[in-house]
Amino acid sequence: MEELQFTAKIHAPEIDPRNRHPRIFEVFDGLKSGEFMELSNDHDPKPLHYQLMIEREGTFTWEYLKQGPPTWCIAIGKK
Repeated sequence: MEELQFTAKIHAPEIDPRNRHPRIFEVFDGLKSGEFMELSNDHDPKPLHYQLMIEREGTFTWEYLKQGPPTWCIAIGKK
């Protein structure tokens, strides 16, 4: 796979927990089609993946780049 260019990078533990998912959705919604954001986290962000599947069905791609521990990195793309 070619090297991805990330439009945005988010390290989730740096965001207050109650604002974390809303902030990630805000960044995702700001992406243009074909752009990617990199999400890094200290745990597998499966709940976020499920939320994206429900709230943004068919509009994103999700690819694990690193599956910790201690760090998980995911490339989230906008279709």
